[in-house]
Amino acid sequence: MLILLKEAATKEEIVKASTDIEQYIKFVVDIVTEDVTIGGDRHFQGEQLLLGNGAKQKDLWGGGYDLGTKMIDYDSMINIRPRDDNPSREVLNMDVRKEIDKILKEKLKW
Repeated sequence: MLILLKEAATKEEIVKASTDIEQYIKFVVDIVTEDVTIGGDRHFQGEQLLLGNGAKQKDLWGGGYDLGTKMIDYDSMINIRPRDDNPSREVLNMDVRKEIDKILKEKLKW
């Protein structure tokens, strides 16, 4: 289930978001507005929801969060943007990764 977070997620929202992939949540973060989508089985779903709410493509980054290990990965097809100096599925810019981490810690409260 795809969920748009403007505030911190509730436990119920986290459980619902993890029904698509057991113990794992895909996320897309807007590093400017700090809005986050969680859940869904493809990152483009969260990307489209955020773009529909006024986000700019250059501000959106995707990855995943493992509920068991509490590990974040920064791997998503939506991250491939050579014109934004990111030719990889991985988020290569460490400052962007730090911003993603900060936002996720606030939204997922771990």
